[in-house]
Amino acid sequence: MPELTQLLKNNRQWAAKIKEQSPDFFHELSQQQAPEYLWIGCSDSRVPANQIAGLAPGEVFVHRNIANVVVHSDLNCLSVIQYAVEVLKVKHIMVTGHYGCGGVIAALEGAEYGLIDNWLRHIKDVIRMNKNELDGIEDKAKRIDRLVELNVIEQVHNVANTTIVKNAWKAGQQLSVHGFVYSLEDGILNDLEVSIRGLK
Repeated sequence: MPELTQLLKNNRQWAAKIKEQSPDFFHELSQQQAPEYLWIGCSDSRVPANQIAGLAPGEVFVHRNIANVVVHSDLNCLSVIQYAVEVLKVKHIMVTGHYGCGGVIAALEGAEYGLIDNWLRHIKDVIRMNKNELDGIEDKAKRIDRLVELNVIEQVHNVANTTIVKNAWKAGQQLSVHGFVYSLEDGILNDLEVSIRGLK
């Protein structure tokens, strides 16, 4: 596979640089995983969790899907949340969207792409629930940005309403759910200030 030669070369250079800076890094990393954070983000290649948050390998547990959606029937996402909460004992779950999200744009514009349309149906529900607010925003770019934010807010509530998170709170586990939006334009992570820290 000659097309992957550069990728493998990059990996070896990266590993060598890390070992040069910290000779025991990979040995220590291989011995345990104890992140305090679970990042639920978009699959977009421009939104890498570790780099954005300035965290090293081993410091953030990550789940990514198109448009950072949390669905109560998605066993993949729920399994990640359960492992993070019950086994890793993370203290923070961060739902992180990003401005300019292609999934959000596709849902808002009603474009059809096939199988993914079923997944985007969840974002269309967010549109329906916030129709008056979104219809009141004339500027298309601002409407898209607001939908990105509303989608994150909805997913924060979806995470907080999983049996996994509710049971953790009932047991007294220290756990918070947060909503952030990343800006591709300036690299800044914006706090939507919708954190949930326990049962209401």
